[in-house]
Amino acid sequence: MEQAERLWPGPIALRRRPSTNGEVAPRSAPPAHFRLSVVMAARDEAKTVHTAATNVLELRTSFELELVAVDDGSVDGTGEILDRLVDPRLVVLHNHSPRGKGFSLLRAAEVATGTHLLVFDADLEYSADDIPSLVEPILDGTACTVYGSRVPGNHTAFGSFRYTMGSKLTTVAANVLFDAWVADMHTCLKLVPLPLFRQLSLHERGFGLDTEITAELLRRGVHPFEVPCSYRARSLADGKKLTARDGLACLAILLRIRLSGHGGDRDAPGGTPPACREPAAAGEVPAVQDLPAALARPPDGRGRARAGTVT
Repeated sequence: MEQAERLWPGPIALRRRPSTNGEVAPRSAPPAHFRLSVVMAARDEAKTVHTAATNVLELRTSFELELVAVDDGSVDGTGEILDRLVDPRLVVLHNHSPRGKGFSLLRAAEVATGTHLLVFDADLEYSADDIPSLVEPILDGTACTVYGSRVPGNHTAFGSFRYTMGSKLTTVAANVLFDAWVADMHTCLKLVPLPLFRQLSLHERGFGLDTEITAELLRRGVHPFEVPCSYRARSLADGKKLTARDGLACLAILLRIRLSGHGGDRDAPGGTPPACREPAAAGEVPAVQDLPAALARPPDGRGRARAGTVT
């Protein structure tokens, strides 16, 4: 039986994670086919959602791309703005009432059809122009999972010392708990193979999903490859919704997952989870946990897929 290793004095003991001898995970094989599903949750983002969505859809890329946008019970016309966009690669979902960013992103992942999934925000804090740079390490076989990391002084503008330090402290906590080194756990730009994403044990319905994704990846021994991305923070007056309470919830999520004792598939031969080495076939991909089936409808006559409303 695996002996517990005490990381600090007291009654709490954490199991030792399998050692990787400081080695980097083996280089991934380039995917035979790549299709990107960008998932976006938006609640009361009428000022920015049109620009955010069109910036994604107007990207010139060498790969296939779709955008799954979820209106999370907005009352400012966000949903109507998304409905007026005409593009065959766009899927619009509606929550009748606010269900949370996490719920909305998981719902989007339920209907995504790509080989890989990228989380993207509707508030223009991030730039769609960075998407090709995130995809490049996947296409050349350098990485399985890629994060766009916000590096101070490198095409970034952080609006608050408090928010910035909170993000850094919770990222440090994740690194200590999982014996990892991630520079920016809270970046929105997380690019993950869709089969792997659907294998993660994800239950958070609010902003906590951001933390839960990283903790679940690290728990399985998946260390994201990080590339710099541009970032321009907005203020509470501009609509930023995070609070100090979300930071405390983040720490609770990290502890819950670290102490859960479940190793997932991190012990796979070669140190690389099966979902990274060989993505599951489309028919074998498990559904996102605890979500109702998406309410799919036929195309709406404008050449794109549409979906119903979740109450």
